[in-house]
Amino acid sequence: MSSPVIIITGTPGTGKSTHAQLVANESPVPLRHINVGDLVKEKGLFEDYDEEWQSYTVDEDKLLDELEPIIAEGGVILDWHTCEIFPERWPDLVVVLRCEHSQLWDRLEKRPVFTATIHSLHEFTHPHRSYPLKKIQENNEAEIMQVVLEEARASYPPEIVVELKSESTEDLEANVTRIVDWIQAWRKERGFES
Repeated sequence: MSSPVIIITGTPGTGKSTHAQLVANESPVPLRHINVGDLVKEKGLFEDYDEEWQSYTVDEDKLLDELEPIIAEGGVILDWHTCEIFPERWPDLVVVLRCEHSQLWDRLEKRPVFTATIHSLHEFTHPHRSYPLKKIQENNEAEIMQVVLEEARASYPPEIVVELKSESTEDLEANVTRIVDWIQAWRKERGFES
């Protein structure tokens, strides 16, 4: 594998997709950004949809079967709110994004949520609902309790798990630079760059 597998994870609202896309754009080698939540919806890798929580129940076996051949090729950024279902052998780097909980709350309150069934183009382009209050509360509590960080630390070797603050544009820029620098060092250690 000449390109690494990177997991960018964190509580919803911490900036995973933005980070992943920018890293893919700025990487010295081609990296495929996979938003796992989108993949689950696009490929039907779920068991059902929970209207109350406005979320899919992922079929983990189908998801892992779908990802296995892609991961084997390398050069992938997996972007998802959890990471512990991915086998320990997959990632070369696990980035856990963190955000101060009151700022996270504000981000989630402003985030539009699309229902499983979009009834019109207007509903798609002008969603009028945000996350349900209990979903905001649950995600906020998960961030306070460092749930995603602890899952990453329990699932992967400590030397590949990195916690990064994601609260500002400056954080975003610094984090992307740090991850791109890590990619270059990873390649150099394996003899792909001099």
